[in-house]
Amino acid sequence: MKGFEIILLDTVREFLLTLDQAIRNKIVYNLNKATISQDPEIFKKLTDEIWEFKTKYNREHYRLLAFWDKRDNKNTLVICVNGFVKKTKKTPKNEIEKAKAIMIDYFQN
Repeated sequence: MKGFEIILLDTVREFLLTLDQAIRNKIVYNLNKATISQDPEIFKKLTDEIWEFKTKYNREHYRLLAFWDKRDNKNTLVICVNGFVKKTKKTPKNEIEKAKAIMIDYFQN
């Protein structure tokens, strides 16, 4: 049983299209797995509002940043807002800020 639904914004879809099919398949597999299990190796909190889906494939670290939309009592949504290949140990601050800006815009519209 799914604990939440994942919505991919166009920015994430565009990022995924830049990746090889095998990498996309692994990311989608991890997204689906995150909806049914609480594994911090796949989905973890970065800040008060921003969460991170994590996928490692061939020594590369792929990240999708997301936030929760719990306004609808029936459906809990996780909105994926941006994706990138992680090059350093810490998630780049500019990627977190970009995710926050998209989140603010999402809730205002």
